[in-house]
Amino acid sequence: MIRSLATLAVALLLSACAASPDYVRSAPVASAPAQTNWTPRPSRSARDANGIIGEAAGALTRRFGEARIDLAEGDAHKLQFASPTCVLDIFLYPLEAGSPPVATHVETRLREGGGATDASACVAEVERSSSG
Repeated sequence: MIRSLATLAVALLLSACAASPDYVRSAPVASAPAQTNWTPRPSRSARDANGIIGEAAGALTRRFGEARIDLAEGDAHKLQFASPTCVLDIFLYPLEAGSPPVATHVETRLREGGGATDASACVAEVERSSSG
Protein backbone atom coordinates (compact mmCIF):
# COMPACT_ATOMS: atom_id res chain seq x y z
CA MET A 1 0.00 0.00 0.00
CA ILE A 2 2.80 2.45 0.87
CA ARG A 3 4.52 1.57 -2.39
CA SER A 4 1.31 2.32 -4.30
CA LEU A 5 0.93 5.67 -2.58
CA ALA A 6 4.57 6.57 -3.28
CA THR A 7 4.17 5.61 -6.94
CA LEU A 8 0.95 7.64 -7.16
CA ALA A 9 2.65 10.66 -5.54
CA VAL A 10 5.57 10.50 -7.98
CA ALA A 11 3.17 10.18 -10.90
CA LEU A 12 1.19 13.21 -9.73
CA LEU A 13 4.36 15.27 -9.30
CA LEU A 14 5.60 14.33 -12.75
CA SER A 15 2.27 15.12 -14.37
CA ALA A 16 2.23 18.53 -12.71
CA CYS A 17 5.60 19.32 -14.33
CA ALA A 18 4.51 18.28 -17.82
CA ALA A 19 3.12 21.00 -20.05
CA SER A 20 -0.49 20.64 -21.01
CA PRO A 21 -1.39 20.95 -24.72
CA ASP A 22 -2.96 24.38 -24.24
CA TYR A 23 0.10 25.72 -22.41
CA VAL A 24 2.22 28.03 -24.57
CA ARG A 25 5.56 29.35 -23.41
CA SER A 26 6.34 32.85 -24.62
CA ALA A 27 9.40 34.99 -24.37
CA PRO A 28 9.29 37.65 -21.67
CA VAL A 29 7.98 40.95 -22.93
CA ALA A 30 10.14 43.98 -22.26
CA SER A 31 8.14 46.71 -20.69
CA ALA A 32 8.35 50.27 -21.92
CA PRO A 33 10.58 52.51 -19.84
CA ALA A 34 8.73 54.37 -17.15
CA GLN A 35 7.83 57.92 -18.05
CA THR A 36 9.57 60.43 -15.87
CA ASN A 37 9.40 64.14 -15.43
CA TRP A 38 13.14 64.42 -15.97
CA THR A 39 14.37 67.89 -16.77
CA PRO A 40 17.92 68.30 -18.02
CA ARG A 41 20.04 70.43 -15.78
CA PRO A 42 23.16 72.25 -16.88
CA SER A 43 26.24 70.20 -16.13
CA ARG A 44 28.17 71.64 -13.19
CA SER A 45 31.50 71.05 -14.98
CA ALA A 46 30.29 73.09 -17.92
CA ARG A 47 29.16 76.14 -15.94
CA ASP A 48 32.58 77.76 -16.46
CA ALA A 49 32.56 77.19 -20.23
CA ASN A 50 32.58 80.88 -21.13
CA GLY A 51 28.87 81.63 -21.28
CA ILE A 52 27.71 78.69 -23.40
CA ILE A 53 25.21 77.15 -20.98
CA GLY A 54 21.67 78.40 -21.58
CA GLU A 55 22.39 79.65 -25.12
CA ALA A 56 20.23 78.62 -28.10
CA ALA A 57 21.70 77.07 -31.26
CA GLY A 58 21.45 80.32 -33.23
CA ALA A 59 23.49 82.26 -30.70
CA LEU A 60 26.11 79.50 -30.64
CA THR A 61 26.53 79.41 -34.43
CA ARG A 62 26.82 83.19 -34.49
CA ARG A 63 29.54 82.95 -31.87
CA PHE A 64 31.48 79.91 -33.17
CA GLY A 65 30.60 79.88 -36.87
CA GLU A 66 29.12 77.02 -38.83
CA ALA A 67 29.02 73.79 -36.85
CA ARG A 68 31.08 70.86 -38.08
CA ILE A 69 28.28 68.58 -36.91
CA ASP A 70 24.70 69.77 -36.44
CA LEU A 71 22.66 66.79 -35.29
CA ALA A 72 19.08 66.75 -34.05
CA GLU A 73 17.39 63.69 -32.57
CA GLY A 74 13.93 64.17 -31.14
CA ASP A 75 14.08 67.30 -29.02
CA ALA A 76 17.82 66.93 -28.38
CA HIS A 77 20.40 68.79 -30.45
CA LYS A 78 24.20 68.48 -30.69
CA LEU A 79 26.54 71.03 -32.20
CA GLN A 80 30.22 70.32 -32.75
CA PHE A 81 32.83 72.97 -33.45
CA ALA A 82 36.58 72.53 -33.85
CA SER A 83 39.80 74.52 -33.81
CA PRO A 84 43.12 73.25 -35.13
CA THR A 85 43.83 71.52 -31.80
CA CYS A 86 40.55 70.81 -29.99
CA VAL A 87 36.92 69.79 -30.45
CA LEU A 88 33.96 71.44 -28.71
CA ASP A 89 30.71 69.48 -28.35
CA ILE A 90 27.65 71.35 -27.13
CA PHE A 91 24.49 69.45 -26.17
CA LEU A 92 21.17 71.27 -26.20
CA TYR A 93 17.89 70.14 -24.62
CA PRO A 94 14.59 71.92 -23.92
CA LEU A 95 14.36 72.86 -20.25
CA GLU A 96 10.56 72.63 -20.33
CA ALA A 97 8.12 70.77 -22.55
CA GLY A 98 7.60 72.71 -25.77
CA SER A 99 10.46 75.14 -25.22
CA PRO A 100 13.38 75.42 -27.65
CA PRO A 101 16.54 73.51 -26.75
CA VAL A 102 19.35 75.38 -25.05
CA ALA A 103 22.91 74.36 -24.18
CA THR A 104 22.93 72.23 -21.05
CA HIS A 105 26.26 70.38 -21.35
CA VAL A 106 29.67 71.06 -22.91
CA GLU A 107 32.49 68.61 -23.62
CA THR A 108 35.93 69.37 -25.02
CA ARG A 109 38.81 67.14 -26.11
CA LEU A 110 42.00 67.24 -28.11
CA ARG A 111 41.40 66.93 -31.83
CA GLU A 112 44.11 64.28 -32.19
CA GLY A 113 43.79 61.35 -29.84
CA GLY A 114 40.73 62.68 -27.99
CA GLY A 115 42.62 63.39 -24.77
CA ALA A 116 41.49 65.82 -22.10
CA THR A 117 41.88 69.54 -22.62
CA ASP A 118 41.07 72.66 -20.66
CA ALA A 119 37.46 73.54 -21.54
CA SER A 120 37.88 77.31 -21.26
CA ALA A 121 41.02 77.30 -23.40
CA CYS A 122 39.34 75.17 -26.05
CA VAL A 123 36.25 77.41 -26.15
CA ALA A 124 38.47 80.49 -26.57
CA GLU A 125 40.49 78.78 -29.31
CA VAL A 126 37.38 77.68 -31.23
CA GLU A 127 36.00 81.20 -30.94
CA ARG A 128 39.27 82.73 -32.24
CA SER A 129 39.50 80.28 -35.14
CA SER A 130 35.93 81.05 -36.23
CA SER A 131 36.57 84.80 -36.45
CA GLY A 132 39.83 84.68 -38.30
